[in-house]
Amino acid sequence: MVRKSLEFVTPDWTMPDHIQAYTTTRKGGVSPPPYDSLNLAEHVNDTHENVEKNRQLLASALTLPASPLWLQQTHSTKVINSQDWYEGIEADAIYCNQNDHVCAIMTADCLPLLISNQTGTEIAAIHAGWRGLADGIIETTIERFQDSTDKLHVWLAPAIGPEKFEVGQDVFEAFINHSDTAQVAFQQTDNSHYLADIYQLARLRLRQLGITQMSGGDACTVTETSRFFSYRRDGETGRIVSLIWIGNK
Repeated sequence: MVRKSLEFVTPDWTMPDHIQAYTTTRKGGVSPPPYDSLNLAEHVNDTHENVEKNRQLLASALTLPASPLWLQQTHSTKVINSQDWYEGIEADAIYCNQNDHVCAIMTADCLPLLISNQTGTEIAAIHAGWRGLADGIIETTIERFQDSTDKLHVWLAPAIGPEKFEVGQDVFEAFINHSDTAQVAFQQTDNSHYLADIYQLARLRLRQLGITQMSGGDACTVTETSRFFSYRRDGETGRIVSLIWIGNK
């Protein structure tokens, strides 16, 4: 999907028209290398002017109803309600049941999850790095929903793919200690290293909560160099953003 030279990835789900959800790519912005070009993060040493221009381009391309509710993400399990948001708040997920509150998650390999119930009255956006995922960020977020879990649909937005996410014994044990079933998401490469499938790890957690409606989880931010930023690949780099909001019916 392309709008005004920006490119977006959109969820492959069937939601009411008033639910708007997108993930940006790195294309269409003004930032120079290594942030080329649609870097939307203030904390990565890109200039404030470039980031603001990129955010303006994003707002224009998607006709955003309001400025995104940016979070200071810390790999925690903290979830906030969009009505409690303020500038600089630390959290790794945001729940919303209000119109025109644009929930936003920034990533460059970690897993963004966008969630909506079938009627489009409740949404959430989650930042799930391995630590937050292991500690229960998904479970803590789902607890906010009033609707039952069988009415929720989750889109797994672009993240690091299973062939590139090498982790150590500590990560393996963090998930196995929660559930033995997590072993299916790991491929051992030597005595102390594994390839981890962060998409599969998230799906396992979601299924344990009774969520069966899931889509996405087929991108790789590391290998799709021209489309996505990747901290693991490049170190100094920009951030893509996954957004979701409830529009007017």
